[in-house]
Amino acid sequence: MADEPAEPTAMEKARERYPWLDHVVRAGARYTERHGDHYAAAITYFSVLALVPILMVAFAVAGLILRSQPALLDQIQAGITAQVPGSLGTTINDVIDQAIKSAGAVGVFGLLGALYSGIGWMGNLREALSEQWAQPPETPNVVKKTIFDLLALVGLGLALVLSFVVSAAGNAFGALLLDLVGLGDQGWARFLLGVFSVLLGLLANWLVFVWVIARLPRAPVAARSAVKAAIIGAIGFEVLKQVMQIYLAAVTKSAAGVAFGPIIGLMVFAFFMSRFILFVTAWAATAKENEQEEPVEVPSPAIIRPNVVVRSGPSPVAAAGLVSAGAALGGLLGLRAFKPRRRPHL
Repeated sequence: MADEPAEPTAMEKARERYPWLDHVVRAGARYTERHGDHYAAAITYFSVLALVPILMVAFAVAGLILRSQPALLDQIQAGITAQVPGSLGTTINDVIDQAIKSAGAVGVFGLLGALYSGIGWMGNLREALSEQWAQPPETPNVVKKTIFDLLALVGLGLALVLSFVVSAAGNAFGALLLDLVGLGDQGWARFLLGVFSVLLGLLANWLVFVWVIARLPRAPVAARSAVKAAIIGAIGFEVLKQVMQIYLAAVTKSAAGVAFGPIIGLMVFAFFMSRFILFVTAWAATAKENEQEEPVEVPSPAIIRPNVVVRSGPSPVAAAGLVSAGAALGGLLGLRAFKPRRRPHL
């Protein structure tokens, strides 16, 4: 009797009923199979190593270029520190202030150090994103790889600056517009301005996530999936910031948190942010339009090898038969030999 098919589990029924749940499960499986946590740990290490020198050099250069536009420089600085939760934003703000003040002291060695750490960080990020897209590993030319990673680092930096400028400029323009029309002191107008600011911030985050998911992997990917996943990334990033702000506020209350609060906060925030980026990328990679049928392995042709055994003598069965026949024949001959002879009658 054939075995009856097993009854579907509750999770299997839920996945069949809710496509979004099935997508989340498939994304989680892709993230795990492609070593998401390991890559997130590597990205976190290089993030901590590269963040301070990159910020120092970037704002030193920005301070020299935008010396005549201090308001724009302040908006960019405010946008960056606003994206970092809790007291970590204050620490990064202090780093930026120091970089702007010592802009002239940043020399060639500082720039080279920032480029070295930044390219290492970008290389690990690109490898992690490519792994989530299940792209085959490559061993490109070292010079070519370094140049592409440098261009990707510059492109990501420009995308971040653009998002910060859009968010900060939109808030400033909205407040100025309310003052011009005489609604600056109206509560409902301020509320609408706050909603507009949140939406503008989400738009800025969406632009950055689209760039990260679609343009940073080694090989081209479907932009349609990246656009959809970036929406989840933008919303999730805001939620993650709020959660991390509560967490960091609780951590920094301890004695160890007071001493090591900034570095602990940076590492925790970078690790969870890296994991979130890789999961969103896995979500984009497991979309229906990106599913590829697994190649069916063709079995190798059957090889028939006849097992022929050659023996010089009879087989065991035949030998046993011959011995039995010989014994029987010998017994008959013996009986005939011992049979008494009859004497002839006289």
